Amino acid sequence: MTNRRRSERMHDLRTFAAGAGCGLFAGIVLVWVIGSQYGNPVGSFFQNLRAPAHADPSAGDDAGGAVLENAPEPVEGTTGSVRATEGAARIGPSPSSAAGLEDRDLLMPVEGIDAAQLTSQFGQPRGGSRRHEAIDLLAPRNAPVRAVENGTIARLFHSKAGGITIYQFDPTEQFCYYYAHLERYAPGLKEGDRVRRGQVIGYVGTSGNAPKDTPHLHFAIFRLTAEKRWWEGTPIDPYDVLR
Repeated sequence: MTNRRRSERMHDLRTFAAGAGCGLFAGIVLVWVIGSQYGNPVGSFFQNLRAPAHADPSAGDDAGGAVLENAPEPVEGTTGSVRATEGAARIGPSPSSAAGLEDRDLLMPVEGIDAAQLTSQFGQPRGGSRRHEAIDLLAPRNAPVRAVENGTIARLFHSKAGGITIYQFDPTEQFCYYYAHLERYAPGLKEGDRVRRGQVIGYVGTSGNAPKDTPHLHFAIFRLTAEKRWWEGTPIDPYDVLR
């Protein structure tokens, strides 16, 4: 090979290398610019291209419930229309009938409260379009909270709104009883436990978003769906059942 041809080939190789290097550099700069445009470094940019995982309904807030939630954080408790992470999801625009509960003779969950003095708080607003969908039973801090009837502890859950909470299924698993703002659980209580009517399952407190100077039990009832999910159901006004 002549010196001239060798020189021409070396020139071509240098030209190709220079072009490839410029292209690679331009590609890196382009990815960085796109990533920066969305507020992410390059690594995060590529990670964000992956499909997000499905959220666990018990994760997050509440959850709430669960959790979730598909609306802003509830002001009180964790039942109503926002409960994927923090409580029961409301199915339907209005409270369900208490049919099926009239003959249960549910126990007042906190001793010393006269049923004749109860008032319905179900429709009270709780920020935005949410409603209370429960009843608040004021009592001294650490007053025993009792299971309203026989059943099973479906879930022990801590949430931002409801604080320390209990979800109890009735024996037929048609209804769920929800106890919120507890100070603590009864010693040894665990998920899956079978509980008796009147058994102490927790103690009145102010956990979650309850006013710290107003201990009370936030008590809710909802009719379970066919899937029997502890975080999902149609709310029932406890006033109609306890009075």
